[in-house]
Amino acid sequence: MKTRQTVSREALLAYCNTLLQPENFKDYGPNGLQVEGKREVGKIVSGVTASLALIDAAIEAKADAIFVHHGLFWRGQDGRVVGWMKQRLAKLLAHDINLYAYHLPLDAHPELGNNAQLGKVLGFAPLEQRFGDYQLGWLGKPQQNHAAKLAQHVEKTLGRKVQLITAPEHLQRDIKTVAWCTGGAQDWFEAAIAAGADAFITGELSEPQTHLARECGVAFLACGHHATERYGAPATAAHIAAQLGLEHEFV
Repeated sequence: MKTRQTVSREALLAYCNTLLQPENFKDYGPNGLQVEGKREVGKIVSGVTASLALIDAAIEAKADAIFVHHGLFWRGQDGRVVGWMKQRLAKLLAHDINLYAYHLPLDAHPELGNNAQLGKVLGFAPLEQRFGDYQLGWLGKPQQNHAAKLAQHVEKTLGRKVQLITAPEHLQRDIKTVAWCTGGAQDWFEAAIAAGADAFITGELSEPQTHLARECGVAFLACGHHATERYGAPATAAHIAAQLGLEHEFV
């Protein structure tokens, strides 16, 4: 029987930190190793969020580590280990599974990150210009020439209904430049408009953006927080696993 190759949890953490450089970000929660598990890691399961369902899947897959975009701990949390937090932590600790989480660093990586990967999946030709905090927002050239076609393309690619907001008279307006930032980046809509975008793609929609889209003639596409962020974690974890000779599975 072939022995599974392993690395220490510290070596895995060091590689992740070198790749994603969390020290460059002032984030909403801790990046890196959030829950300490077994000393040696041979298999990584990746996912978007450290939910109970993902933890259960990692246990079933006999994973030694979980790699996610949304970890367990966030600024402003209650801080008590009760309810859902107790359930998740109890299973991680009982099965000795390490939890690695990277938020903004995973959004930002120029090749493996959420924004880079979403642009690649959607087939946009990226521009060098960026916008927003830490230059997380991307701009590119789409193959679709108006908002309705762009929304149809995104829906088909992501497998999820897209909420398209624009004025009726702008539905067929030419789209030469599309901006995108995954997850909950709806507040960056004005920055995308200022950067010259004809359409903006993100995960969520808040009330103010509805009016801005209709009044400014720039299409807003709300495509789902999870749906836009399910590409960075597996791309990054697969790269890490390949470099370190580990097994990897995306859930």
